[in-house]
Amino acid sequence: MSAPMPTPALPCPCGLPAAYPECCGRFHSGAQQAPTAELLMRSRFSAFAVGDTAYLLRSWHPDTRPGRLDLDPGQRWERLEILATERGGMFETEGSVEFRAHYREGRHTGSLHEHSAFSREAGAWVYVGPLSPVDFD
Repeated sequence: MSAPMPTPALPCPCGLPAAYPECCGRFHSGAQQAPTAELLMRSRFSAFAVGDTAYLLRSWHPDTRPGRLDLDPGQRWERLEILATERGGMFETEGSVEFRAHYREGRHTGSLHEHSAFSREAGAWVYVGPLSPVDFD
């Protein structure tokens, strides 16, 4: 069971003010690639929010990508905070993003805090993995 797709008029789940099709939806569909590590991080959060496991796997570094990904249908990713970025620009090959992703499971709310590594592989940004232990609040 996947999460409902955002309607075109609503802001993208990633927190930027653009509507989903013009924001992360263009990356999920394959129409464009995220030009920076931060935009890839935002698009991955949105993919968790809308249940797009194919995009999550496609945007994961092949050396660290799991064989399969099963999302918890009871978990809703609601809000993303970008805390810091280092490198990861349009003309770079490595970068990192520190973020806090807020979720809800039933009546419980929580957050995931991660400092993630990204690299550019064959011209496309991909998620490598956490740089430090992942912290669930």
